[in-house]
Amino acid sequence: MIPAFGADTALLLIDVQVGVDVLKHWGGLTGRRNNPNAESVMLDVLSAWREVGRQVAFTRHDSREAASPLKLALPTGAQKPGFETMADDLVVTKDVNSAFVGTSLEVGLRRRGINRLVVAGFFTNFCVETTTRMAGNLGFDTYLVHDGCAATNRIGPGTVDHDAELVHEMSVANLHGEFCTAITGADAVSLLAGDARHLDRVQGNE
Repeated sequence: MIPAFGADTALLLIDVQVGVDVLKHWGGLTGRRNNPNAESVMLDVLSAWREVGRQVAFTRHDSREAASPLKLALPTGAQKPGFETMADDLVVTKDVNSAFVGTSLEVGLRRRGINRLVVAGFFTNFCVETTTRMAGNLGFDTYLVHDGCAATNRIGPGTVDHDAELVHEMSVANLHGEFCTAITGADAVSLLAGDARHLDRVQGNE
């Protein structure tokens, strides 16, 4: 059973910026993305979090790469519509995959009494995966909203084109049960109201 998400639980939305839609940059010449409903799921969870007054945190990526769409100085660096930050949100800017490296995120969460993180955003196999791994290693009770994330196809060695859905599924599988517990957006919302008796917390089995 997963206990209800209380005041020690923050929602962390990773890099929900306009530039993630520049698929050719992320997936190569054949840029394709899975889970077109990720933004809708994230908006539902964000709305529920704000309604009950739980802590919300955002990362914004400001890339070191000159050609990256995720540069805050560019229009594509802006937050996607509906994901604008508010005064009480914890907002950090990063330039690497992990939200905890070179930022004040951990300190900000600890000072706010946050021990549990619910993570969603872009991309599943990049910043979401790296941040979720590190959150688990730092001792946060971490939950990944797997239908509130998305990946693109990836071109591997030998020009093998790995499908976006496969990339997403493997990232979630690698994280679930070791660094986090993977849940749906609907489960995340319901956990604000009470325990989820049909779900098991499986983080850190090793």
